[in-house]
Amino acid sequence: MNDASFSADASGPSETAALVEQLAKALQDKGWMMATAESCTGGLIAGACTDLSGSSNWFERGFVTYSNEAKTELLGVDAALIAGHGAVSEQVARAMAEGAVARSRAQVSVAVTGVAGPTGGSVDKPVGTVWFGWSVGGQTRTERRRFQGGRAEVREATVDHALHVLIELLRRA
Repeated sequence: MNDASFSADASGPSETAALVEQLAKALQDKGWMMATAESCTGGLIAGACTDLSGSSNWFERGFVTYSNEAKTELLGVDAALIAGHGAVSEQVARAMAEGAVARSRAQVSVAVTGVAGPTGGSVDKPVGTVWFGWSVGGQTRTERRRFQGGRAEVREATVDHALHVLIELLRRA
């Protein structure tokens, strides 16, 4: 786990688009498909991926599981995990990533669950806290980050970080 706090930069759509192009190449080189499991980003990762023409060659599906019930029903996240650790937790991010692969035809997934703000934060999980889960070729990695900025900045930084790490994991797989 890496717990880092930093500000979201002004990366904008052009950096996100460049990341998606790198991701597309990495997935196609391996002949793999990906799925997303998103809470705090509400489908922004899937949207960024499918903005690229030809994404149906490597993007299999996206799960927007904003509610706890959706995480359980669509991804198979054990309700006891959510009750015991909260939706914004390492355990839930891991279960979301693994559930996205298990409930799709993808070999790769990224999951995000966090507090984008401006409301909903707590002392333990302040606004900007995001848990990530990546499942690549049967291996799952999790990470917690804390992003600064408003809701839009937190969500944008979440998308870019999710894509960046996924590309790195694919290069190592």
